[in-house]
Amino acid sequence: MTAKILEGKYFAAQIKEKCKQDIEMLKTEHQLTPGLAVIIVGENPASKVYVANKHRSCEEIGIYSEVIELPASTSKQALLDKIEHLNCDPKIHGILVQLPLPEHIRAAETEILNAISPAKDVDGFHPVNVGKLAIGEEHLVPCTPYGCIKMLELADIPIAGKQAVVIGRSNIVGKPMFHLLLARHATVTVCHSRSKDLANITRQADILVAAVGKPHFVTVDMVKPGAVVIDVGINRIADKKLVGDVDFEQVKEVAGAITPVPGGVGLLTIAMLLHNTVKAACIIHQVNVKALE
Repeated sequence: MTAKILEGKYFAAQIKEKCKQDIEMLKTEHQLTPGLAVIIVGENPASKVYVANKHRSCEEIGIYSEVIELPASTSKQALLDKIEHLNCDPKIHGILVQLPLPEHIRAAETEILNAISPAKDVDGFHPVNVGKLAIGEEHLVPCTPYGCIKMLELADIPIAGKQAVVIGRSNIVGKPMFHLLLARHATVTVCHSRSKDLANITRQADILVAAVGKPHFVTVDMVKPGAVVIDVGINRIADKKLVGDVDFEQVKEVAGAITPVPGGVGLLTIAMLLHNTVKAACIIHQVNVKALE
């Protein structure tokens, strides 16, 4: 058995097209254009590429986009002041601070991210949004795990009643992935560095999510035949090659479906950022957001 390959570009295109339709409706019926502001501090080359991709994606579907480039010497207070200005800007419905921050303000990362209004927190990292997710009120959800869920839904892969295992307990992927799967009635186990007999746990999974940041960590002996395997990892190895947390070539021979790296979950992250920006605009302006799901 060879797994069905879950190509991220296919699902990302569907999400972007839905966002584009929603934006056209908002402009026509509510005279509302969703707006996203991305702040980048310093000259990190990878960050500049990511920000350019986000800006281009916004323009493609009709989101108003601002890229705010600040020098690497920017103080914590100056960055907080810029965030507060955007919190009050009616054109902006989503605010994102591109990480990593320069070394001299990196220790204040949590304070800086928490300064973003929860209503405009399109990364879904603010404690208010994290708390809402934990109690089953999905507001603005972290983009990568949200993209994994949307991919499963668009692929018509059932979640309710399934055994799901998440490897990794980060605030960005592992923990929100747990809550999202639980809200959709999966039975969810979260594994981490102190979990015992990991392979025995993962072999029980109908849906296996790998988010540990270790290349080829999930091997074929850890996967139940026919399981859906979602690889969130992005690791750079020899010759700058990108690989995931899953040994793709081996695991695809036993899995029922699997995401590739590159070309899998990563492509959904920006798509869900666009989705969250549209959703935030609707929440702020009290437009019926259920129609936009």
